[in-house]
Amino acid sequence: MIFELPPMLVEEAVRAALVEDLGRAGDITTQATIPANAQAHAAVVARDSGVVAGLAAARAAFALSDPEILFEAQASDGDRIEPEALIALVSGPARAILSAERVALNFLGRLSGVATLTDRFVSAVAGASARICDTRKTTPLLRALEKYAVRCGGGVNHRFGLDDAVLIKDNHIAVAGGVIPALRAAKAHVGHLVKVEIEVDTLDQLREVLDEGADAVLLDNMTLDDLRSAVALVAGRMICEASGGVTLANVAEIAKTGVDLISVGALTHSAPAFDVGLDIEIN
Repeated sequence: MIFELPPMLVEEAVRAALVEDLGRAGDITTQATIPANAQAHAAVVARDSGVVAGLAAARAAFALSDPEILFEAQASDGDRIEPEALIALVSGPARAILSAERVALNFLGRLSGVATLTDRFVSAVAGASARICDTRKTTPLLRALEKYAVRCGGGVNHRFGLDDAVLIKDNHIAVAGGVIPALRAAKAHVGHLVKVEIEVDTLDQLREVLDEGADAVLLDNMTLDDLRSAVALVAGRMICEASGGVTLANVAEIAKTGVDLISVGALTHSAPAFDVGLDIEIN
């Protein structure tokens, strides 16, 4: 199920993007070339195949540009579409439509790109129990939107920030003095509802984690053999997450090791933009 982002969160991100684009003087090209009373009708059209995400952001871009613009979605976030598919119809004051066009398409293209790449990873592990999840390797200030797009593509979310779960990484372990001191300090610090996950690089580290206890373990850059051994050692006592060097070429083999989650930074840091355009007719 795809959750809905709070409208205020979407509006805040879109408003900032419009302010960035409009600058100090507004859209001087459109003001110079388009009559103030001109009306327009436009179609938002896919140029590629993939998964739609970001319709709320596109809608907000046009609404913030001018509340008189009518945005009629012809698809839903999470839909798989083909080239030339109609995504939305837009009509209203021509100046406002043209001024909001790039911001609307930027959000739609970026988020649909994330959803599309996520869908490819999810499809690659079809039949396995492992789920594809994201990371914090997101575009600054767009994390919530990009993580939403991951959900649209069939993936699941890791933590949203540093404050909603404990993830003890290798550098934490090094400074804290080892796996056990780090785990004990973390569990003593957080509340009973906060999950604690720890990253391990070796099976020996994993054995320490199993002795001390955690909610989840991140198996970082392990070989397939070590992943299989780790899953056997854990034997269902905690969530096993595989991470590091995951690609579309190897994700299916990683899933076969029996891990519960496969985290993929590429979903958000390397997703190609989805090609989408606005075909407009000025009246």
